[in-house]
Amino acid sequence: MADAGLRLWIDLTGVLRNSAVRQIPVRVFSIMEARSSGIYARLLEDPRLAPRRGSRLRSIGTVLRAVEHAGVPPWVIRALLRPEATRERVLRDMDAMVSSDVGPVATPAERLDAFQRLITGVPPRMFPRLVAVALAGLVSYNLVSRLLRGVASDDEMRTVLRGLPFNPTTEMDLDLWRIARSTRDDPQSLKRELETFLTRYGHRAVAEIDLGLPRWSEDPAHLLGAIANYQRLDTAALAPDAQFARGAREADATIASLLSRVHGPRRFLARRLLRRVRALAGMREAPKFHVVRIFARGRAILAPVGVALAADGRIAAAEDIWFLTLPDARSALAGEDMHARVAERRAEYRREERRRHIPRVLLSDGTDAEAAFATAAADGAIRGTPASPGTARGAAHVMLSPVDARLEPGEVLVAPATDPGWTPLFLTASALVMEMGGMMSHGAVVAREYGIPAVVGVPDATTRITTGEQIVVDGSAGTVALEAR
Repeated sequence: MADAGLRLWIDLTGVLRNSAVRQIPVRVFSIMEARSSGIYARLLEDPRLAPRRGSRLRSIGTVLRAVEHAGVPPWVIRALLRPEATRERVLRDMDAMVSSDVGPVATPAERLDAFQRLITGVPPRMFPRLVAVALAGLVSYNLVSRLLRGVASDDEMRTVLRGLPFNPTTEMDLDLWRIARSTRDDPQSLKRELETFLTRYGHRAVAEIDLGLPRWSEDPAHLLGAIANYQRLDTAALAPDAQFARGAREADATIASLLSRVHGPRRFLARRLLRRVRALAGMREAPKFHVVRIFARGRAILAPVGVALAADGRIAAAEDIWFLTLPDARSALAGEDMHARVAERRAEYRREERRRHIPRVLLSDGTDAEAAFATAAADGAIRGTPASPGTARGAAHVMLSPVDARLEPGEVLVAPATDPGWTPLFLTASALVMEMGGMMSHGAVVAREYGIPAVVGVPDATTRITTGEQIVVDGSAGTVALEAR
């Protein structure tokens, strides 16, 4: 990994030069970030990244040993054999790991040690299980898609993923909707309801992987805005719980239709695989959900260190702790002044916040690979990756951040990317258009679950589309059409 522009970059040169694994980025990104998949496919043709000579079997063996060492395969097998029991076991394990003892926190130095133990020790134990359960759902989906090839259309297979249970982000949104509905006629109960909500979801935030940003438990203003937005929904058919339930019914009906078209062992196997898709694929959002729980606990451990350093004059304010590395913080506790370092990093942070274009793939000479390979559609059409089937027409609303944002019912949300902080907006949107993402990216998953059409991986969507324009989003074809004025 390398740190540039306050972002982490992964060097995949060795992977692309290895004949045994060089296709993996293309395949992985085809479902997670479709635009990047195309970039890697082009890079495989670059003679500078030609495969090195060596034993293909040895490389495959190295990969298999690494996968085995990570502990993923046994949990995938468990999830495929006993999906419900394995899912519940993993969720219980997550609760235990998040609350596990990380040692004393009486002094600032002890807090730094406890934070390091938490961040470096717990996620590596969590991830194999969480990823394995979600991976078992994805494997089941891919297998049943192959099994039903020629029988099921792409749209039907995407419909199977609607209204998935056990998705913590969807559950969060529906809980927020329940609060909005129950407090509309009883505003006095909002505080009590919100406290209950924050007990389970208070660790979340907009851009929540940034440890320096307040959690919802610290500042629930975004949630209050989302609740107010929900309370403006008057049409029962647009109610989020109704949309979700309708999506689940459509998925069940589609599954019944697909199974009626096959017979014998093929039908038996398809039924079992589809059951695993419904039981496990919703866990796609679980890894980040639980890792962010760790982040929130880590933030709570570190925050008093900032208070202590500010009191000693090593930094100007307690929140400056978020601009220090752990070695920096240890040096500050030893007496080193950090004012200049904090000022430098804060300025860089502000500059990077304003950066509108962030390359997905950079070459060693600084080339933005996507820009180098870009070719405009001959007909000027706006195209991306189909993510959630259906067609919707509405006024576009381009948003660069969900903070203080309001989306009118029926508007089409156009965004660069989304995380769980955006998803309350999905419930009033008629469709989603996103610059990043793929079939299994966050925005695509949640859009499918609510049954709203979505097209993701649309280059420059937020600049090619203007707020107020009437657009037609075709989530089956992966196109966005601007209606003539």
